[in-house]
Amino acid sequence: MTELRPGVILDRDATLIDVVRDEETGTVQVAFHPKQIRLMPGVLGGLAALADAGFVLAIATNQPGPAKGQISVAAVERTNRALVAMLAEHGIEIAAVEVCMHHPRGGPGGVSELVRACDCRKPQPGLLLSALRRLRLDPARSFMIGDSPGDVLAARAAGIGAALVFSPHRCELCPQRHGPTARPDLMGAQFDEVVAAILAATLR
Repeated sequence: MTELRPGVILDRDATLIDVVRDEETGTVQVAFHPKQIRLMPGVLGGLAALADAGFVLAIATNQPGPAKGQISVAAVERTNRALVAMLAEHGIEIAAVEVCMHHPRGGPGGVSELVRACDCRKPQPGLLLSALRRLRLDPARSFMIGDSPGDVLAARAAGIGAALVFSPHRCELCPQRHGPTARPDLMGAQFDEVVAAILAATLR
C-alpha cells in the first residue's frame, strides 16, 4: 500500500490570489476571469519551498457565485484552470483542486441544483477530506493555509493543522469574535511567512 504523504491544502481567494476591487463602485469580489488573477505576496516562493520540502499541494475553495447567480460554473472552472497553469509555468504542481459551488440560499438567476446545504462548503470539512482521500495525504503531517476563520474551522474538522495568513487589521479574525476554536496553529502576515512557520514546525 502506498505510504501516506504530507500535504498542504490551500484556500484560493485572499490566500493565493488577490480579490478584485472595483474602484468606481467600491465593490470587492473574487476573480472570475484569468485576466483578473493576481498572486498574493510571497505565494510563489512559499509554494516552491513547500514543494521542495516534499509537501503535496492542493487547492480547496468555496465558490458560491454560480449558486447566487453572480457568475457561471464555466467561469469558476476557467479561472481555476488558469491559476493551476500559471503556477505550473513557475514549476509548481497543484495535485488537486476541490471546489464547492453550493450556497444554502442562492440568489436570483442562480443554478438551482447548487442551492442547498452541503458538507463541502467551508467551514465544513468536505473539501479537505476529499483532497486527503484523493491524494493519500497523512492528516498528522498536513496543513490547511487560509485567510479566514472558516478555513481554520474546516482544518480542525478535517483533523489537519490550521495555518492562517493573518492581517491584524482584519476585525473578522479577532479571537474575541470567533473564540478559541477559530485560532490557528500557525500564522503569518503574508503567505511565505506562514510557510516558514510550517517548515519550522515540521522539519525541526
